[in-house]
Amino acid sequence: MTDRLRQRHFETLLREHQLIVFKVAAIYARHAEDRRDLAQEIATQLWRSFDSYDEQRGRFSTWMYRIALNVGISSARRTSSQDERVQPLDEYLLETVASGAGIDEPDERLRQLYTFIGELDPLNRALILLYLEDRSYAEIAEVLGISETNVATKIGRIKQKLRGRVAAGESMRA
Repeated sequence: MTDRLRQRHFETLLREHQLIVFKVAAIYARHAEDRRDLAQEIATQLWRSFDSYDEQRGRFSTWMYRIALNVGISSARRTSSQDERVQPLDEYLLETVASGAGIDEPDERLRQLYTFIGELDPLNRALILLYLEDRSYAEIAEVLGISETNVATKIGRIKQKLRGRVAAGESMRA
């Protein structure tokens, strides 16, 4: 494949799956400027790594998630060392998730769920994002480089923590 064809192929795939980039940027960056920077960093890393993508080995979206989440997690680790405060979730993430799911207006339960997700450490944010995307445990394990058993254990713990918060009165009522 010529360089020009390869670039066009990449741009087409990136356009088709751009919501992945926006979701990852929204999960790991809270401010608009930081989201734009992170989305650009993700796109750049995807392009740099595009030669390693093999259509025979798996779906583009799985490969893309792996790269995007690694960039997002690395960015979150750099940022958290500079700013330890938990930043509140903003409306951009809710709008991005809602539009991707075909929801016109996110309700209070969705807001609370994504606020909870925003409080998780970077790896668990990635894990729950993939889980909410209805990815299989096998695919989540492949993207994150952990075992399926570890995926199941971590998801179970996150659900238990969320149930505990709901039971303690931090309700998820609409």
